[in-house]
Amino acid sequence: MPSGSSNRTAGEAPGRAREPVLSQDPHAVREPRENNLERAIGHAVRERRKRLGITSADLAATTGLSPGMLSKIENGNISPSLTTLQLLARSLGMPITGFFRGYEEVRNAVFVKAGEGIELERRGTRAGHQYNLLGHIHENTSGVTVEPYLITLTTDSDVFPTFQHTGMEFLYMLEGEVLYRHGDRHFHMLPGDSLFFDADTPHGPAELLVLPARYLSVIAYPQSGTG
Repeated sequence: MPSGSSNRTAGEAPGRAREPVLSQDPHAVREPRENNLERAIGHAVRERRKRLGITSADLAATTGLSPGMLSKIENGNISPSLTTLQLLARSLGMPITGFFRGYEEVRNAVFVKAGEGIELERRGTRAGHQYNLLGHIHENTSGVTVEPYLITLTTDSDVFPTFQHTGMEFLYMLEGEVLYRHGDRHFHMLPGDSLFFDADTPHGPAELLVLPARYLSVIAYPQSGTG
């Protein structure tokens, strides 16, 4: 029976994965959503300016605003006129509406009680795979759609190792035992095991070893119109 091959390099302690270098600190504290329009505008101006690598003096010179006026705008101390916003938008290469996103956007959350996930039809249901959608946010600010599923395999399920779709997918095994295929590799998945992969490569359960089997599947892909 094939099993997942190890990517451990020589001298690396067994059972410990190499720590990846991540660009984002998951515990970092971000500024709260602005509940004041002037502060939201100022925050948007400052963030865009910093992202472009422009100094306050450079932006002030480009727009014709005084450094003191620009500082007041970025700190949310004054309400800039429409003409001033037009100057800033042109200099920063962004639409005027971009200044208001931090004030208008709503951050959504979806809570699903145990056993209340939405059972739905997906490609895998033809093979007897039960899909329960655990939550879905139609519009969000990340530019990415994320679909979390609880997948259940039973004696009525068939193997189907040829799923293929855009995006990335993460699996976390909860119960049972499955031999899971990704491309030309197979992974012997037990409770507590996880698998993260490019979903554009053919994948899926190749052997159902211990049933029932349940695992979480989280699929992420770009929202329509983004890229």
